[in-house]
Amino acid sequence: QVELAESGGGLAHTGGSLRLSCGFLGNMFSMHVMGWYRQAPGKERESVALINPGGGTVYADSVKGRFTISRDIAKNTVYLQMNSLKPEDTAVYYCNARLIFGGSSSSDSWGQGTQVTVSS
Repeated sequence: QVELAESGGGLAHTGGSLRLSCGFLGNMFSMHVMGWYRQAPGKERESVALINPGGGTVYADSVKGRFTISRDIAKNTVYLQMNSLKPEDTAVYYCNARLIFGGSSSSDSWGQGTQVTVSS
């Protein structure tokens, strides 16, 4: 059982910054692929950034160079630093924890989401 709790969303102006945090309650935090996803009104949920157990990161093209995902294993927390925000970054941001068992088998846990709104 994994529980995730996001915080840090809110309102920012274009060009501003926000930092999202996701607290992980459960076991084997360091073994999970941690990710941030977002869903804008009328759009499908999309992957924003991932960090794998080895510390490698993957970013959506739309946020490369502006967003940084990181984690603090001692605190069981993953962060998303968002800089140079744009109105198109407005969305509900969700934290995801994925435990891969092998092959195509995995287990996903989601947070409740946090709203990020960027004004022009």
